Amino acid sequence: MPESPRTAPAFLWGTATSSHQIEGHNRANDWWAWETQGRLKEPSLAACDHYERFEEDVALIAGLGHNAHRFSLEWSRFEPEEGRWNEEAFKHYDEVFQALKNRGIEPVVTLHHFTNPEWFSLKGGWLQDRAVFYFSRYVERVVKAYGRYVKYWITINEPTIYIYFGFYEGSWPPGNMCYRDAMKVFRQLLLAHMEAYRIIHRHYEEALQKPAAVSIAQHMTYFTPCRHDSFGDRWAVFLRDWFVNHLFWRAGLTGHLFFPGIFSEFLGSRGCFDFLGLNYYTRDFIRFGEWFGEKSVGGICDKAHHRIQVRESSAMGWEVHAGGLYELLKRLRGYRLPVMVTENGIATREDAQRVRFIREHTHAVHKARHAGVPVMGYFYWSLLDNFEWAHGFDPRFGIIEVDYQSQERKLRPSAHVLSECCRKIEHELSRA
Repeated sequence: MPESPRTAPAFLWGTATSSHQIEGHNRANDWWAWETQGRLKEPSLAACDHYERFEEDVALIAGLGHNAHRFSLEWSRFEPEEGRWNEEAFKHYDEVFQALKNRGIEPVVTLHHFTNPEWFSLKGGWLQDRAVFYFSRYVERVVKAYGRYVKYWITINEPTIYIYFGFYEGSWPPGNMCYRDAMKVFRQLLLAHMEAYRIIHRHYEEALQKPAAVSIAQHMTYFTPCRHDSFGDRWAVFLRDWFVNHLFWRAGLTGHLFFPGIFSEFLGSRGCFDFLGLNYYTRDFIRFGEWFGEKSVGGICDKAHHRIQVRESSAMGWEVHAGGLYELLKRLRGYRLPVMVTENGIATREDAQRVRFIREHTHAVHKARHAGVPVMGYFYWSLLDNFEWAHGFDPRFGIIEVDYQSQERKLRPSAHVLSECCRKIEHELSRA
């Protein structure tokens, strides 16, 4: 039966995770196949063993006072072979939802976080004509199974990042390096989101009679000209911001998709976002490339002359720049939709740096709200140290330290700082 109505928190806050990065032993997906082929410096293996230890991890979340948690469902667990549905997986995730709900934690659910079932990839993945059909079939099954628990759905995590590393640079599965294929996958992911949006809302209207909120989690970087006195650099920043940060939003909100020389079409759907999901980590300095072609969006400057502007960087070499989050939030205000910061975090082994990062970036959220941006939530990446894709286990993003040998969890001081900072925002909103 549907759950009893309850009032959602005025401000959603907590941490974010993804299935393959923490669960362990996701043997039926394309990343597991990629890892076992020796393409990475280390495989995910047991990861954080979250699949077995989720009760312990949810208890830690509850103990920190989080009112929400963003996590992903693993498609390959539900459908390890084409058309064969695994009831044990449905039972497992039902227990995860119950563990969260029993502690008053609002689930924010991601349907696709980079991984695909291996059978799907062997058929051609997102380049095959039936890709949207297969994804939609999966969406329909899990939404019917868990809709009673969920209000907030993220259909696809960081579509442009998935496309860049998998179909342009080629360092992620499927290891493709073709610009035209990348553009086709962009279109397929957009259509998949649109269809998932329709499926979710139809089910909520017809079966559950309650509202749903659906979006994507879009990776956005704050771009600044390498040379502020260069018109070419400023033009490259404008184009890069449009294509990298905003094109998916614009296409989903207008139904139009246009790439000169590739395709130009009306996709037949408008307004398929109920809020905007923003993943933000850093700022990049952009240097002009050429006026036309792929290099017209410029490139990330690798010269040293701008580094005087960089105060500090993470262990990944990413600049720590909270002002970029504030500026991007202000730009998103123009879409006239609520904004959820679905990821924001730092890789560092110095927790004092993580503490500064959290204080500065939650302050940017607070400042943006006072500037009129309807920020509805903030999720730090990540709850746990985890498997960071091609980077392996070396980057440490978690507010909870993980000993990968013993799987022991240890709260870092930053965990309590995150709670302190987010409670202040929540308290202010509750008084408004």
